[in-house]
Amino acid sequence: MKPDNINYSKAYGFAIRVVKAYQYLSEQKREYGLSKQMLRSGTSIGANVAEANGAISNADFSNKISIAYKESLETKYWLSLLKDTDNIDEKSFASMHADADELGKILFAILRKTRING
Repeated sequence: MKPDNINYSKAYGFAIRVVKAYQYLSEQKREYGLSKQMLRSGTSIGANVAEANGAISNADFSNKISIAYKESLETKYWLSLLKDTDNIDEKSFASMHADADELGKILFAILRKTRING
């Protein structure tokens, strides 16, 4: 983990929460489909931020941040679906959704700045 990069740290911490939520959902709730989608998109946020950190151009950086932003939106969708199908409780949903939303806002601000200045 790169502790000097707050975006990476936040995305990495969120990915850990997503993995643990997936483990709970698959082991305790026997829910595999929706939770697998959440796992994929939720961990992809950080993976794309990591790739952005190693970008070879401004366009490459912007592209990876754009993908990470879109993955945050997708993750919020899966979280909503998991809540509305009674697979996660309101408290867990609210906490994870807020984290995904915060990441999305940060990523969108970075994206907007790179696209304006790029």
